[in-house]
Amino acid sequence: MDISAALSSPLRHPPLPAPPGYWRLAAGHYSVLLHRRGLYSALFLCVLLLLCSGISLSAGSASLSSQQALLAAVGVGSKMQLFLIQELRLPRLLAAALTGIAFGVGGCLLQTLARNRLATPGVIGIDDGATAFAVASIVAVPTSLAPSYLALTGAATATALAFGLGGGAGARGYRFIVVGLGIGALFGAITQLMLARTDIDSANQAYPWTVGSLNARPDEPVLMLAVGLLLCLPLAKYLAGRLSVMRFNDAVASGLGVALVRTRVGVLLVTVVITALAVAVAGPVGLIALMAPEVARYLCGHQGVPVCNAGLAGALIMILADLVGRTVLAPIEIPVGVITAVVGGPYLLWILLRRPHRSGQ
Repeated sequence: MDISAALSSPLRHPPLPAPPGYWRLAAGHYSVLLHRRGLYSALFLCVLLLLCSGISLSAGSASLSSQQALLAAVGVGSKMQLFLIQELRLPRLLAAALTGIAFGVGGCLLQTLARNRLATPGVIGIDDGATAFAVASIVAVPTSLAPSYLALTGAATATALAFGLGGGAGARGYRFIVVGLGIGALFGAITQLMLARTDIDSANQAYPWTVGSLNARPDEPVLMLAVGLLLCLPLAKYLAGRLSVMRFNDAVASGLGVALVRTRVGVLLVTVVITALAVAVAGPVGLIALMAPEVARYLCGHQGVPVCNAGLAGALIMILADLVGRTVLAPIEIPVGVITAVVGGPYLLWILLRRPHRSGQ
């Protein structure tokens, strides 16, 4: 054996095998682990999302076939079909999908941070704060600022109050949730007071921000939400890896190299931004943030922090709720917030009454 040749050749270690239930994708010195069940569930949700989107485009007071709806979506069809799809249903479908993604991701991040399934943006007052400031921009102190900007300010204010008065998320987030409920009730009362003291025209204009509706949404808030999600989703996915470690106690997470303060601040910033922008589009449809993460955890087998699957599940639930609201009593439309409340209310009671999962989430 040539010892000099052996010494000059670099030592190459064989790649480590992927853990059970994962795929390992390698490219050079870099590798990525993919959770099989999580990937399968994401594909399953994408298929359901495409199917429900096609039904949403074709169903309504003026029904179209699936082929006509798809052709009209790409600009082929009669003037009536093009107007119906491109001007009415397609923008509404896009708004439903984007707001559902935002509520689902925000709920998943906040629940994991507080270590409690009830700690959603709607429960701790973020939705109510955003709604109060958006309504104030219309009925109380009309300004040149769009409700989207005021909703962001209101969400940030509610979050700061909840964490300041609640002392952070706490060991299991119970105090944080109770304080958030009080703050949400306060902002809700302020909203009702403003609506009671304004004229009927202003109250009708502000009504969608109080119940949750996707009817005739302006383009600017939807565009702002799309840009916000484009910037925040990669950060949310990065923070999800840190939150997976933070499900242990703080000492263990710090020992594994997680910056606790920066991670908590990052989660709050992402949650506030996407939730406020979603409220500015659809109003406080907060129960999406409660249901979507639970669906994602069930499909993924309670592995990790499934922010991507929670976003897909949120979009699916939002589109289904809007479809039911548009068609079940057509031509009368039921706001999407009412549909989610009808479904989400019993679901919330089921979470409160059932035995907790062994994982402690």
